[in-house]
Amino acid sequence: MSHQTNERVAVVAGLRTPFLRIATGYSKVLARTLSAHLVAELVERSNLDPRDLELLVFGQVVQAPDAPNVAREIVAGADLPPAVDAYTVSRACASSYQSAVDVVQSIVTGHAKVGIAGGVDVMSQPPISFNKKMTEAMVRSSYSKGSKLKAFKGIGLKDLIPQQPAIKDPSGEYTMGEAAEKMAKENGISRSAQDELAHRSHVNAAQAWEQGWFDDQVMDVVLGPDYKPQSQDNLVRADSVLEKYARLKPVFDRKHGSVTAANSSPLTDGASAVLLMSESRAKELGMKPLGYIKSYAFVGIDPNWQMLMGPSFATPKALDRVGMTLADIDLVDMHEAFAAQVLSNTQAFESKQFAEKHLGRSTAIGEIDWDNFNVSGSSISLGHPFAATGTRQLTQMLYDLQRAGKQHGLITACAAGGLGAAMVLEAA
Repeated sequence: MSHQTNERVAVVAGLRTPFLRIATGYSKVLARTLSAHLVAELVERSNLDPRDLELLVFGQVVQAPDAPNVAREIVAGADLPPAVDAYTVSRACASSYQSAVDVVQSIVTGHAKVGIAGGVDVMSQPPISFNKKMTEAMVRSSYSKGSKLKAFKGIGLKDLIPQQPAIKDPSGEYTMGEAAEKMAKENGISRSAQDELAHRSHVNAAQAWEQGWFDDQVMDVVLGPDYKPQSQDNLVRADSVLEKYARLKPVFDRKHGSVTAANSSPLTDGASAVLLMSESRAKELGMKPLGYIKSYAFVGIDPNWQMLMGPSFATPKALDRVGMTLADIDLVDMHEAFAAQVLSNTQAFESKQFAEKHLGRSTAIGEIDWDNFNVSGSSISLGHPFAATGTRQLTQMLYDLQRAGKQHGLITACAAGGLGAAMVLEAA
């Protein structure tokens, strides 16, 4: 049986790789290799004795068949002690929210004092599958005692064509992009508003890079002579011009749509991680925390309604758990899967009608202060390696709070399947 401690969970350090558009700098790098490189750097920068590390939990959405538990491979690849417990979680785009919460729960129940949580996805190397007919033939061939060729009787050329991975849940009616398009129409989100938010994201991210805000958060990735060193995100448009966004055609509803490649997060490769400790253990080791995780919440909603509205359901739960309101929050980082999704959620935050109808609350979640919203860019500009986004947000928020001299931050994200996540953070 476990017991609940009264200790705060400290975020001692956070780090990520540069986030790169798929089929660019990480196109030949395995997710486990990139993650191991990141974790080794995080441990070294933190001056952590690897023997003090007890747990490593990593999120991954698109898993490689030959490494289904990427967390365990990270332990080996980062040359950590074999005794470090390690496992992998998946909660779609909230996967590293889940990995962080798993480590938090291990700490508050006294099962561990030091852990690393993170996430990785390298979409440049997705598992490629064949149709059901070809897959069944390959399985028959593997277990056939006679001629292997007989198993492929009836297989035609079209069955030999690999199937491209689709970002869609089998139980849902819509892909993520289709869901964003549906939300834009149902919530009255205009094309111009989406383009303006995307442009704003790039402007803020470009400023953050120019001002050096990411210097301590993003490592240089140097993997050897066969790979070009990477030191900066390659998705940020430092020369973003709002008028150019209008030139792009819609992707998911080509005739009547408003969601384009420019106002959506791009497919991205990357990894991120945080070092978490009980407050007392951090003091024992002489480590100064970046901040603390005060509360968290996960939710599920009908994915065939408005799949990406998770932040509007998870946020009030996370705030309620620490007796706070949105007015008590200094900075907000909402994951930008699509501009239409962000604007649908911020609209819902400010709507008393939404709160009454969907949350059973008499007042709206709260007003959005755009001067304190996604201040250093988010997923449209920085990129979105699915499982890496949560701990990217966590680290980025604590650095933003520290730089601005603020105390409380909210990070929140939607996820496939109608999932949502939120965390309330406190600066040290």
